[in-house]
Amino acid sequence: MTGSQMVRHWTRAGTAIIAVTCCAVLPSSAIGQPPPTLDAETTHQLTVAAGTLLRNRSEALIQKRHREQDAPSEIMGVLISPSLERVQEQAVHELGFRGRAPVEGGPAFTGARTRLDGGRAVRTGDRITLEATEHTEVRYDTGKVTQSVRRRFEFTTRDERITMVGERVLDPAAHPLNDLDGPSDGR
Repeated sequence: MTGSQMVRHWTRAGTAIIAVTCCAVLPSSAIGQPPPTLDAETTHQLTVAAGTLLRNRSEALIQKRHREQDAPSEIMGVLISPSLERVQEQAVHELGFRGRAPVEGGPAFTGARTRLDGGRAVRTGDRITLEATEHTEVRYDTGKVTQSVRRRFEFTTRDERITMVGERVLDPAAHPLNDLDGPSDGR
């Protein structure tokens, strides 16, 4: 091998080593890949926690004699931040006294059913975002009202504990029956 052939050989080898090293060191976000989605079990856990808060608000629309005002501080292992817990309690309380009816002065709601579908949870550092579609049906004596609303729920993680810290409606034109005006943000 001549001197110039040796230099080209070492230059190619050096370039290959540098390229492999750079690829190994770069984080996946630098390569342009989306953040990782969470496994099905964790996504289900987050969906149940978020859905429980929505169901509690939907049930507050129905006239009952005794209504539990306390929002849960933990659902299926997911903590609810104290500020989001206060927002939830206020929403349940106000929705219960708002006298909701499908039309002003009309018959009161007699039943409610809410479910959260299609949840996709993505983790970025210590933040988790769950996007899902809420389907709510409220009934009254002569009919029912149904809504489908896309929502985003925000969570933080610390020492492997997940805490829900906020939620918001993704469609600004949507006016869910089981929401107070504005986002429920416990940050």
